[in-house]
Amino acid sequence: MYVGRVVVGVSGSPGSLGALRYAAEMARSENAILTPVLAWTPPGGDVADRRCPNPYLRAVWKQAAWDRLWRAVDLALGGPPADITFSPEVVRGEPGRVLARVALPSDVLVIGAGRYGALRRLMACKVSRYCLAYACCPVIAIPPGRMAAEVHGLHAWFSRHRMHPEDADLHAAGA
Repeated sequence: MYVGRVVVGVSGSPGSLGALRYAAEMARSENAILTPVLAWTPPGGDVADRRCPNPYLRAVWKQAAWDRLWRAVDLALGGPPADITFSPEVVRGEPGRVLARVALPSDVLVIGAGRYGALRRLMACKVSRYCLAYACCPVIAIPPGRMAAEVHGLHAWFSRHRMHPEDADLHAAGA
């Protein structure tokens, strides 16, 4: 199968950083173009932007989206990879729709699958569900890493707030 581009959704979340790492490796192995895509919407949504259109604010918001994309590339890959063709995009719109529209039939779309847990998947994984349903190319959903499972949820709260006996200052309690 010929792969022209490896398109990857990037938001800066831990799941999207893992997807970006996977996509970079896939682009290397397939000799394809790596295309990280960050979708953005104006604060308050498109309705608020249509009520009070402001070209200056749109430019500021778009620049902020580019900054988020570059920060994610730096965190995941240490900067733009020199050994593969790199073509980042920042597109205005809802993430699922943007990714399904940007990915062509000759591409592979890589997305983060969201957090662990059935309830969290139902509530928060709109982007991955949309891409799996509407993209015209193969979609690879990368599950969250083990560390992501440890920093989210009730178990993580207990782990962060558990007091160990060696941490207690027993002399201060008697004073």
